[in-house]
Amino acid sequence: MKIFNYTKQYLSDLLHLVYPEQCLCCESELPSGGQYLCMICKNELHVTNFEHYGNASALDQLFWGRIKVSSVFSLLYYRENNQSRKILHQLKYSNRPDLAQYMGVLIGDRIKSSEKFKAIDLLIPVPLHEKKRYIRGYNQSEEIAKGIKQQTGIEFSFQFLSRQTHTESQTKKSKFDRWKNVQEVFSVSDVLPENVRHIALVDDVITTGSTLEAAIRMIREKHEVEVSILSIAYAG
Repeated sequence: MKIFNYTKQYLSDLLHLVYPEQCLCCESELPSGGQYLCMICKNELHVTNFEHYGNASALDQLFWGRIKVSSVFSLLYYRENNQSRKILHQLKYSNRPDLAQYMGVLIGDRIKSSEKFKAIDLLIPVPLHEKKRYIRGYNQSEEIAKGIKQQTGIEFSFQFLSRQTHTESQTKKSKFDRWKNVQEVFSVSDVLPENVRHIALVDDVITTGSTLEAAIRMIREKHEVEVSILSIAYAG
């Protein structure tokens, strides 16, 4: 066993020497076994700290007057020139389920001791249409949910919510056009696991909240449940 471990470590060190891992943000070389971000970039992440808010955050208020949501959490603020943009770009265009799970772990680590999120019974990743999933290679929200489960123990379901139609990109649409673009695109299972009273939708980034609002409305048509939202970033 010791020989195996020594050999494994030797090969790992050799691989790092030939193909050193780089920080996702500044591209500096990471130490062997380093994860995704150097210490400088990790310390400079624009963390929201929403888990510590006693009063409603700006993200909570995004849904006021639109749809009832128990609690909303984003790990980071999204800005065009900060690290969150580079992280999300990697998730969307570089097929990085490992990175998505890592970000889920960071989310889980933040919320696991917060009273606001202790009542969550089930994680529901926001689904992708099969066409987009095929192009992207995976659904990043599913991998984020896996990472959250690692830290919190909260189970997830990939079958409860599905996307029936392939919508156009939301990136350059107005708030009204985003809402029109996501009407009636979701399908909700008639069956909810027993004793589930509080679910959390999991997504990568929240902008206007139109997609999440549409999903919650569809869920509430069939099930009387509390709904919270968890995401990597908030672009407010």
